[in-house]
Amino acid sequence: MAAFLVFAISGGFLEQIFHRRWRDYSHARFHFQGYLNFFHLLFFGAAAVVCVWFVNPALLDVILRIPRRAELILGIVLTVLMIADVIFCAITIIQMHHSAPHDRFLDRAHDFAENFGNALTRKVQQRMTGAYPEIRAGRISEALKQRKKSTVFAEGCSFYKLACLFFVGSVLGDLTETIFCRLTAGVWMSRSSLVWGPFSIVWGFGCSILTALLYRYRNKSDRYIFLYGTVLGGFYEYVCSVISERLFGTVFWDYSSFPLNLGGRINLLYCFFWGIAAVVWMKGLYPVFSGWIEKIPRKPGKIITWAAIAFISVDMAVSALALYRYNDRLTHPEPDNALEEYLDTHFDDERMAKIYPDAKAVGADGSWTKRSDL
Repeated sequence: MAAFLVFAISGGFLEQIFHRRWRDYSHARFHFQGYLNFFHLLFFGAAAVVCVWFVNPALLDVILRIPRRAELILGIVLTVLMIADVIFCAITIIQMHHSAPHDRFLDRAHDFAENFGNALTRKVQQRMTGAYPEIRAGRISEALKQRKKSTVFAEGCSFYKLACLFFVGSVLGDLTETIFCRLTAGVWMSRSSLVWGPFSIVWGFGCSILTALLYRYRNKSDRYIFLYGTVLGGFYEYVCSVISERLFGTVFWDYSSFPLNLGGRINLLYCFFWGIAAVVWMKGLYPVFSGWIEKIPRKPGKIITWAAIAFISVDMAVSALALYRYNDRLTHPEPDNALEEYLDTHFDDERMAKIYPDAKAVGADGSWTKRSDL
């Protein structure tokens, strides 16, 4: 399940960003949009079992034997190397895609690559093309070859379009769930994922991801989009539930009382809601919002987008710290440092309970307990 999401989402976003398909399994049987196929899923499932049962315990034993200071230094060095690797890979892909620089960013990227040494970028290019044959310059589609530089902001399914749709989906998702709770439960209840603003991160990322994956199929039948939306939405919600529990020790929704649920994380009825939402979005709302976004002037649009990304990044970081302290106060009510004092003052239990009314603490045995019952 996790491999399905990782390959589908990463493949779609990499293709949108670099306009190349890094993996192409369209020639294989039982493939999904060419990003992966059934046999690779089986392989990754078996590999996951081997890692959990054998590899991870062995690695953990080795890591625990490393002195703490050496572990910190090693972590910093490996992080720097990984960031450098990502940067040079991105520059290499840009060089392979553009015969000549088209804007200031590409000018700087090419200058940086030339100043550092073309030998290094050629080495990275050889490694990239060896690992991902589909990204070679000759494999660019005819449609991308003929595409001209546009003056329209966020044209098509670009990064800026997906970023703007993230904010649109976050707000619309929060408002929709708030109204739904009012109509069904008779109470006004916060459905926000963050401490500042009416943003539902699950809906925001869901909107961007579904748009990226379904954009090329937007003219397909409603039944086709409904089926994809149901399956992808169910996978996405399940993974979000697992990640939030592992990171914050908190469960934000529990469907264990619903029929046909899977571990209380998803249920068939709400998976159908994802399918309906996909149809409504791709057929009705997306063309409207897409048209509005593309009417934004190009330069102000980029400035506003990056300012919004900076704000939401800070909001997410503060929310993560507040959630961590919210759960930590169950066992350590007294703050140990200035940061915990700040979080206890500005994000006390009363405020957090209003923002996350359905939050459940995860016990050591994996059980879920509503905070109001603790």
